Amino acid sequence: MTKRNRVGAWTSRVAGLLLVASCNQSAPNEHSAAGASQTMTDSTQTATTTAASAPTSASFGKTLDGTEVQLYTLTNTHGLQVSITNYGGTVTSLLVPDKAGKLGNIVLGFDNVSGYQSPEFLKSGPYFGALIGRYGNRIAKGKFTLDGKEYTLAKNNGVNTLHGGKKGFDKVIWQAQPGTSADGQTLTLTYLSKDGEEGYPGNLTVKVVYTLTNDDALKIDYSATTDKATPVNLTNHAYFNLGLGQSKDILGHVVTIDADRYNVVDAGLIPTGELRPVKGTPFDFTTPHAIGERIGQVPGGYDHNWALNQASGMHPAATVYEPTSGRTMTVQTTEPGLQFYTGNFLDGTLRGKGGTVYGKHAGFCMETQHFPDSPNQPKFPSTILQPGQTLQSTTTYTFGVRR
Repeated sequence: MTKRNRVGAWTSRVAGLLLVASCNQSAPNEHSAAGASQTMTDSTQTATTTAASAPTSASFGKTLDGTEVQLYTLTNTHGLQVSITNYGGTVTSLLVPDKAGKLGNIVLGFDNVSGYQSPEFLKSGPYFGALIGRYGNRIAKGKFTLDGKEYTLAKNNGVNTLHGGKKGFDKVIWQAQPGTSADGQTLTLTYLSKDGEEGYPGNLTVKVVYTLTNDDALKIDYSATTDKATPVNLTNHAYFNLGLGQSKDILGHVVTIDADRYNVVDAGLIPTGELRPVKGTPFDFTTPHAIGERIGQVPGGYDHNWALNQASGMHPAATVYEPTSGRTMTVQTTEPGLQFYTGNFLDGTLRGKGGTVYGKHAGFCMETQHFPDSPNQPKFPSTILQPGQTLQSTTTYTFGVRR
């Protein structure tokens, strides 16, 4: 197995899938058990046939420069569906059942690529559902020094660089290949980030494989190689609302995060370098808490990185439960950090699927990642990828219900 080597004391990462269902999640076959709606039963029967073939594809419209992009829909044997466009590798919808067995979309997004290129969207920059790179999160003052050379990046967040720069991986067209695996339907996306793109060194070849597993998980496998040393931090920026359509905000969602420490940040959301214990603070999600219970004690809302208690192998990151729908989500990853963001900058100017208004706290993000500003923070786990090495990372979002 190829190892992900990092500068510093990092062990190789395990790229296998470990799906750990919490005790309050239903087994997959409960989706069609007694009490489930007829709608879900019919969807399950249809999906059993569909899931044996490759994902479907359809036009998702044209970009501002006239390039047509595609939307790929993956379906599993229980009727779950995820739609992903090759524009930005963006997850546009994710259909999962509620406690009555009724399928519903649980991510924020648009029905056409034009929604992701509107002036309002580009101005607010929420990155709905997109793949993020070359470096997810912030790099202070848009610069870093590597092997004695200072690199200057594109600044798009005040004086800082955010999520790869002005044209990050969220705004490029990926090469797409739909397929199947033993776990379920897949979509493989590849992109070559050329030397100097957005100021980063090295030709970086990136591959991301989305799998909608028959164990009701959305699995994301990331890999990358480079011909020059370069910082890399890949993630996905999906906004979840497990009660979308029933709840306008996510403040009632109950969250646990497997982390005893978090990154303290300054006014620009750049880490100060301190990893502070969560105990006795509103950042303590080691036991379940509703998002809205203590968010008022956090200026601006949650938008911080938690240092997960395990840093290697596939390990727990978070669990979420939405009481109205009964939906649950379990997050596992090989990454050392989790950025928990509560949609603080959404202001109602964006209208998504079905004309839904996306106001403040309309969705939350759980971005598995390395720590923000790591290229400038020598005490943080290194994000430098060297030539001859292969970055490998896996994250799974597993869905269930609590009745």
